[in-house]
Amino acid sequence: MPHSPTRNVVLICVDQWRGDCLSADGHPVVRTPHLDEIASRGVRFRRAYSATPTCVPARAALHTGLSQARHGRVGYEDAVPWTPYRTTMAGVFREAGFQTKCVGKMHVWPERARLGFDDVELHDGYLHVSRRRDRDPRAYDDYIGWLGAQEGVGAAEDYADHGLNCNSHVARPWDKAERLHPTNWATMRAVDFLYRRDPTAPFFLFLSYHRPHPPYDPPAWAFDQYLAAPEGGPPTGDWADVYDAWRGDGVHDTLVGRADPVTWHRARAGYYGHMAHIDQQVNRFLQSLQEFGLLDDTVVAFVSDHGEMLGDHGLWRKGFPYEGSARVPFLLAGPGVPRGVVCEEVVELRDVMPTLLDAAGVGAPEGIDGRSALPAARDEAGPLRPWLHGEHVLLGQSLQWLTDGREKYVWMSRDGHEQLFDLAADPRETHDLAADPGAAARLAVWRERLVAELADRPEGFVASGRLVAGRRVDPVLPGLRGAVTT
Repeated sequence: MPHSPTRNVVLICVDQWRGDCLSADGHPVVRTPHLDEIASRGVRFRRAYSATPTCVPARAALHTGLSQARHGRVGYEDAVPWTPYRTTMAGVFREAGFQTKCVGKMHVWPERARLGFDDVELHDGYLHVSRRRDRDPRAYDDYIGWLGAQEGVGAAEDYADHGLNCNSHVARPWDKAERLHPTNWATMRAVDFLYRRDPTAPFFLFLSYHRPHPPYDPPAWAFDQYLAAPEGGPPTGDWADVYDAWRGDGVHDTLVGRADPVTWHRARAGYYGHMAHIDQQVNRFLQSLQEFGLLDDTVVAFVSDHGEMLGDHGLWRKGFPYEGSARVPFLLAGPGVPRGVVCEEVVELRDVMPTLLDAAGVGAPEGIDGRSALPAARDEAGPLRPWLHGEHVLLGQSLQWLTDGREKYVWMSRDGHEQLFDLAADPRETHDLAADPGAAARLAVWRERLVAELADRPEGFVASGRLVAGRRVDPVLPGLRGAVTT
């Protein structure tokens, strides 16, 4: 049913936020009262995933509504042009008469590609491909120029002055006034847009925070409150030795390795501290929407591009098939959205575009793979999909996985190693069922499903109806560079 053409849409996107890190999800330490409020007046999709859980491929799914087999990014690689994507979320909204605005992280190439937005104010965080001393940072980052122009800040000051790295689990508080933090800047610029928007048209605003992605540098108050939280340690599964070949204990930016208890505790405080900070800044923005008289006529969504392993099973960062990396928060509230619903259907980032278009009364474009999750939230339809296929090229192999939200199957292309987890009984994935005597039949079912998903893939993962290990892998599928995709 078509909705009022004045209905606005705000998509709040965060970077590297685990799906379990909401107090509404029952997290024992994290507290997110303002995000919980969005969930309470709308829908929380408890089984939302990022099928390709690192920044670039995840955002390709988010902005195009395509699966990884269609958008072509099955791993992380910078500097691959986004020009082949003709249909984008912002472009569809713009064609429907919406004013489109992005504030914050895009992580596209070239950096100033707008993807259908009328205007972009950019802060992608520290990108190695962009950070060169022979380039003016204003060419790729609007926050840096703003920071250097603030009172009491030198023109050469940078958000990297404190010495933390962009993929490190070393943590310390932000070294400048809180008002100068990139999280505050993004909120401020989003509020400014509310003043400067065209009042005769509905708007689609993409408010994209770089954090809680490292560096783990929240304001001191946020860091300290979680530094004071009870000590503990990450879960370690009975399968963690599978990654020992890549293990680098004590390496600050490792993908695989154990950290000492103090370092882990501080990393957790930095990571959770970013969440507390963002939660309050989201509230700041929603209060502004209310003060402008726009909140009641605005659909608000909150989602992350992927999670963070945070030391679980001796793993860090993202790209892994496990819940810490692949499961993400997805909240939706506003006019026409059911209230107080927890939806258990498996949804993915490709579904965000058609879901928001549905909520705004705009038809989804032909040729995308995502589906609106609103009918499932209203209990008006069957499952969105019987299972989700995810993957990521990492550690020199493709980590392939399938889940229906109750079980998860993992296949490692390097040597064909398989894993099976009961997510209902073991949500932290501490016990690998693959070696259990009674698991053979379940493994066979999942294996055949993966064969069907990979049968036509160019890597040659399937031959004579069987999975084949040891194939060469690449983070970008053949044909993407220079190709044109719907």
